[in-house]
Amino acid sequence: MAPPTATPHVLLVPFPAQGHALPLYDLAALLAARGLRLTVVTTPGNAAQLAPLLAAHPDSVRPLVLPFPSHPSLPAGLENTMNRPPVYIAVFIHALAALHRPILAWARSQSAHPVVAVVSDFFCGWTQHLAAEIGVPRVVFTPSGVLGTAVPHSLFRRLVKRPVGCDNGFQVAFPAIPGEPAFEWREISMLYKAYIEGLVEEQVRESLKQNCLWNLESWGFVSNTFRALEGRYLDAPLEDLGFKRVWAVGPVAPDADAAGERGGEAAVAAGDFSAWLDAFPEGSVVYVCFGSQAVLTPAMAAALAEALERSAVPFVWVVSGDGVVPEGFEARAAAKRGLVVRGWAPQVAALRHPAVGWFMTHCGWNSVLEAVAAGVPMLAWPMAADQFVNARLLVDDAGVALRACAGGAGVAPDAGELAAVLADAVGEKGSGARARAKELAADAAIAVRSGGSSYEDLERFVQEIQKL
Repeated sequence: MAPPTATPHVLLVPFPAQGHALPLYDLAALLAARGLRLTVVTTPGNAAQLAPLLAAHPDSVRPLVLPFPSHPSLPAGLENTMNRPPVYIAVFIHALAALHRPILAWARSQSAHPVVAVVSDFFCGWTQHLAAEIGVPRVVFTPSGVLGTAVPHSLFRRLVKRPVGCDNGFQVAFPAIPGEPAFEWREISMLYKAYIEGLVEEQVRESLKQNCLWNLESWGFVSNTFRALEGRYLDAPLEDLGFKRVWAVGPVAPDADAAGERGGEAAVAAGDFSAWLDAFPEGSVVYVCFGSQAVLTPAMAAALAEALERSAVPFVWVVSGDGVVPEGFEARAAAKRGLVVRGWAPQVAALRHPAVGWFMTHCGWNSVLEAVAAGVPMLAWPMAADQFVNARLLVDDAGVALRACAGGAGVAPDAGELAAVLADAVGEKGSGARARAKELAADAAIAVRSGGSSYEDLERFVQEIQKL
């Protein structure tokens, strides 16, 4: 325990994926601004991502750079899941547990500034035992929403199986969650299916299960969400989160990203991007991006390209990693009303541009909150992970999205049907979602201001840390 007069020292352990690490760094900035001393675990290949945080808070944030653990299933030098298939996430969850001993040795050496709490990503469940050995509480940081966090924890808690003979349409109910939602088996997290169906090696399988069960032993959850979006799931402690307290502190991301390089160097300058968008009327452009990991198959890309051409809507299509674009499509788009960006895009700046009226997204939580904060309605095309859960929340609960494609990773939509969805969105049929998106953006802005629900939850969380 630190002396009462000491600055509380918190250890942060991110998971090396863009959608996980970036919001934890944003939370770190908020905690540092409130007077906490922070050490953030990183590895040589991920250390550069900390540069903006270290520059903004040089006196209160320090990195702990440790060698990335080797694993026979991981290529040498791979330290981040960006642009990698989902199976790598399972291996990373298992492999990262090897950081336990070096972190513990470091923590025991911090006599001048002892650690009072561990805040770690929900894929770093092994830190529950690390925190216990240090003798401090562990808080789970969830880069997903409350609903998107409760569903996988429910699965691992109950060990739901698909009955023999049932196809991917088998319905899995979640009776302990408000509204008792149900999802088809094809919509269930790949990580859970990898565990329950034995699709990964035994050690990795066990890590997947224990990761969630350890989270349920934690002191509580800090979630990048806010009450106006997920109040239904925050009103009472959820059985599927172990009845733990949840501090809803989002959206944690900064309001603006002038350089357009949040999470990586942009493939197109924010200024050039903005200038291209300036040529279009307000709300007329559809921004298309599926995050840092989802890669469309050639059939999916072909269907999307055809739908964009048939719908006649202006668009920006961001293609990341090894994504493909049908031959000749870029040239045809450039000659008319479309822009294809290969690589990382200045997404925050794009979504806040007046010309962007819709966001076709995989429903990754970072992208969801960036759209919500910008007041941009979404066309939901979930691929994997928590994305089907998020899509349900956005379409059915919040009313800020329309369904674009429900097939998931590897399933190509009908190009004509997708073109009709695009045309409807920019037309009168999309007016309700557009209006609701503006309302929710105002709610999000209020939530993070002084006196707002997220601001107050963050203040209460810091006060709890200061008592340790």
